[in-house]
Amino acid sequence: MQGMNKIMSSQSKIAFVTIGQTPRVDVVPEMMAEITLGMPEGAVEFCEFGVLDGMTLDELEAMRADEGEHSFATRLADGREIVSSKAHTEEKLNALLKKIDSDGFDLIVLLCTGTKINPLKNTLVVEAQRIVDTTVEALAASARQLGVIVPLERQIGDFKERHVFNGEPRLVSASPYAGDAIAEKARQLGDCDLIVMHCMGYSAEMLQAARSAVDAPVLLSRRLVASVVRQMI
Repeated sequence: MQGMNKIMSSQSKIAFVTIGQTPRVDVVPEMMAEITLGMPEGAVEFCEFGVLDGMTLDELEAMRADEGEHSFATRLADGREIVSSKAHTEEKLNALLKKIDSDGFDLIVLLCTGTKINPLKNTLVVEAQRIVDTTVEALAASARQLGVIVPLERQIGDFKERHVFNGEPRLVSASPYAGDAIAEKARQLGDCDLIVMHCMGYSAEMLQAARSAVDAPVLLSRRLVASVVRQMI
């Protein structure tokens, strides 16, 4: 792969891809701070790309999930939440990835857990869902009860179709974009011995809110992904 051969160069180029709109001021600066900690200034260059970038109001409405449809919760550029159709989102996401595959990036980092993508020819893709799910599965192997926080109530019903964990994880919903009380929701998982905040939209501040409400370790998706990216540049 073209991208793989360039990862050890003096400057790395990362493409952050969101299923919402850019800039993801709520995600990328926090991740970049963790990725580049201790590195010289300018060691990592990045660009952002969004599936919903440039869409008109009518086009955004067409992306919304219907009742009962598999869906994603993501963020528009003005900070509002949008619940988009999983099928429509993945179709446009794959088209976007194919378009930027030849733009000379060393890594493409997906800022979403739950998407299915097609393999690319040139660029290595860091899939947030695979990193989060495999890490959680390894850590939860001896857990009596795994707790999971997801953005939408409607995602609880189809979680098992998207993610494979042993046992029966206990799930609650709390949107990172709609001002939901994270600590209050986390308390519902108080008897779990491992909890994962299963969305890239959850921030370090939200992590602290969850940790203040429970005794169990709480994993933050974006921090898991950032730590992997840091190892690769």
